[in-house]
Amino acid sequence: MDLERIVFIGRTFDEYMRMFDLQPGELRGRSFLDCPAGACSFTAEANRCGAIAVAADIAYSYSAEALQDKGLADIEHTLNQLDRVRDNFKWDDFQSIEGLKQARTEALTVSTLDRLAHQERYVAAELPVLPFADQTFDMTLSAHFLFMYGDRLDVDFHLKTLRELLRVTKEEIRIFPLTDLSSLRYAHLDELISFIRSQGWNAEEVRVPYEFQKGANSMLHLKRV
Repeated sequence: MDLERIVFIGRTFDEYMRMFDLQPGELRGRSFLDCPAGACSFTAEANRCGAIAVAADIAYSYSAEALQDKGLADIEHTLNQLDRVRDNFKWDDFQSIEGLKQARTEALTVSTLDRLAHQERYVAAELPVLPFADQTFDMTLSAHFLFMYGDRLDVDFHLKTLRELLRVTKEEIRIFPLTDLSSLRYAHLDELISFIRSQGWNAEEVRVPYEFQKGANSMLHLKRV
């Protein structure tokens, strides 16, 4: 895997709590998988809140130091690109490009420091295969991967990845957002929901209290029956 092909950017703990409509009381004593986690700070902060959280990502085959350098460069590059299409986003939370940069840098810093201190929480894994036993985690969170890249990841990849997430999860899966990079609802979402229900899970589209990319304000909430 070529490090240059990875965009290593993450969201803050506060963003995760809102994009997945999580409450603090849902964390303590429960096990979580964040996959793919990138440079998100959820794993670090959730463990401080009493959860048992693990992050999985293909990028973790590289050192924390190498990924921090990569992440800082990717933040600069991404924000330069974002400035050209800023009207596609809502700026209520970040106010400005500089505010967004601070949030992305905070997430990268927190996740890097936590990985340096707790390497065991950060597992290198390449979807659609995960190195975990069946029903390892109470809840799995998956942000800004599935559905967003429908132009690059085909339906078969989505099906295989969902099957694997269902396998390693005991109770709930939450996936955000339900749109592609053009803010359109993923074209094959209904097909995937039918598959999920055929596996003995409930699947519901739920509006969440988070919207940065315009139109990206819903998650798919899966619960084992």
